[in-house]
Amino acid sequence: MKRDRENWLLTPAAMGRADQAAARSGIDSFGLMEKAGRAVAAAALRLLPGALRFVVLCGPGNNGGDGYVAARALADTGCEVAVFFLDDRARLKGDASLALSLCAIPGEKLECYEPRQGDAIIDAIFGAGLDRTVPDIVAAVIAKVGEAGLPVIAVDLPSGLDGRTGRVLGASFQALHTITFMTRKPGHVLLPGRKLCGSVEVFDIGIPERIIAHEAEGFRVNTPAAWSHLLPSVDLEAHKFRRGHLTVFSGPATATGAARLSATAGLKAGAGVVTIASPVDALQTNASQLTAVMLKAVEDLSALGAYLEDARHNAFVLGPGFGVGQTARDFALALKDRRLVLDADGITSFREDPRPLFEAFGGDETRLVLTPHEGEFARLFPDIASDTNASKIDMAHIAAARAHAILVYKGADTVIAGPDGRALVNTNAPSSLATAGSGDVLAGIIGGLLAQGMPAFEAAAAGVWLHGEAGRRAGEGLTAETLADGIRPLDR
Repeated sequence: MKRDRENWLLTPAAMGRADQAAARSGIDSFGLMEKAGRAVAAAALRLLPGALRFVVLCGPGNNGGDGYVAARALADTGCEVAVFFLDDRARLKGDASLALSLCAIPGEKLECYEPRQGDAIIDAIFGAGLDRTVPDIVAAVIAKVGEAGLPVIAVDLPSGLDGRTGRVLGASFQALHTITFMTRKPGHVLLPGRKLCGSVEVFDIGIPERIIAHEAEGFRVNTPAAWSHLLPSVDLEAHKFRRGHLTVFSGPATATGAARLSATAGLKAGAGVVTIASPVDALQTNASQLTAVMLKAVEDLSALGAYLEDARHNAFVLGPGFGVGQTARDFALALKDRRLVLDADGITSFREDPRPLFEAFGGDETRLVLTPHEGEFARLFPDIASDTNASKIDMAHIAAARAHAILVYKGADTVIAGPDGRALVNTNAPSSLATAGSGDVLAGIIGGLLAQGMPAFEAAAAGVWLHGEAGRRAGEGLTAETLADGIRPLDR
C-alpha cells in the first residue's frame, strides 16, 4: 500500500536527499531519469495530440536530462521535435550528460527560440530546485511563450517557481500540466504555484517508499486520510452531552450574526449541544433568531467563571463579532483549561502582546486553535510574517511552536500546522469561500469537532476540509448562511 504517498509533500532538498539515497542503495539513477523522461513524453502525447512540433527546453541539470530523454522518446514516435538548451551543454555531468549523448536531435541555444503556430512546449529548464531569480534569457523565453499562448508541460515544476515556497522567482511559465515524480512539492500546492502548475500528475519512477518515507518531513496535502480515523462517531447509547458542548461567545446587540453563524456550523459539525454566551444587551436579538442553539447570559468574568463550573462546557469559540479589547483577552485567558478556537477579534485583541495567551495554553495537550488570515497572522507574529524567505508552511510551523497552538493560516492555500512539526496544505476550497462570514463558519466547524473530543490538529484539519466541501456544495454566489447549510459529515 502506498500509504497516501501522493499526498506527501517533500521539499526539493528532501527529494534531492531521496534521489541520493536511491543511488547509494544501488538503484540505477539513469534508469530513474529514463522513466521520468518517458513519462513526460507520454503526457505530452496524451494531452497535446494535435501539436505540430514539440519544443523541449533543457536546462543545465538533471531536469534538463529528463528533457533530453523526453525529446528522444517523442522523436522515436515520429513527432517533429526541436531542442533548445540553456548554458554550455559540455558542462553537463552524470546522468544528464548521458541523456544528452543518447539524444541525436541537434539543439540550439535557448535564446534562439522563436515560437511557431502549433508548437507545444516541454519545460525542462529548472524544475523544483531553483532558488534564485531566473536569468534574463529564460525570462525572455517565458514571455515569448506566454505572448504566443502556447501550451506548456512542465517537468517537475514550471521553471521560475520556487519548489519550497510556491513563489515566482522573477518570471514563471504558466503550465497546462505539470508532471512530477514520487511526491508533490510544497510549490505545487502553495499559491501562486498551484495556479501556475495547471493540472499536476505524480508519476512513480521507482524510488522505494522506505526512502521517500525516511525523508518525509510531516508535510502533506490535507485529505481525509490524515484525520478520518479520528472523526467522532455516534453510538447507540449517545446523548447530547456525550457529543460535546460547544459555547460560542456573542458580540453586542449590533454584532451578533457572526456568533450565530459559528454556532450553527458547530451544531452541523456534530456537537451535541451548542450555546451562545451573550451579553445581556444582545439576549433579545439572539433569542429572536435561535431555535436549536441555546442561549446564556455571560456578561463578565464573574458570569464566565460560574459558567465554567460545569465541566461539560468543554469547547469554545471566541472572536467572531465579539469586539477587540480587554474583555476578549480576559475571557480567552479564563479558558486556558478548555479547548478554544480563537478567531477574528479574539486574535486581534492580543496584537500588542500575545505572550500571555501563548503561556496560558502551554502544556502537554494542545488545546488552542488559532485561525488567522494573513493580516491577523501579521498582527500576532510580525517577525515571522516579515521573513520573505520563509514559505507559508514554514511560517505556520514556527508560529504554532511559539504559540503552543494549532495554526490555521487561512487563505486559498490554508495551512494547518501543529507545534510538533506536522503541517497540511488544503487544496479543496473554492474561490467562492472568499465572502463575509465564511471564517465564522469555519471556526464553528472546528469548535464542533473539538467539543466531540477530536484532537486539536485533526479537528482543525477536518474542519478546513469540510468547510471547503461545504463551499463546493453551496456553489457560486454562496453566502455564509448557505455555506453553513452545506456542512455534511464525512461519508465513511
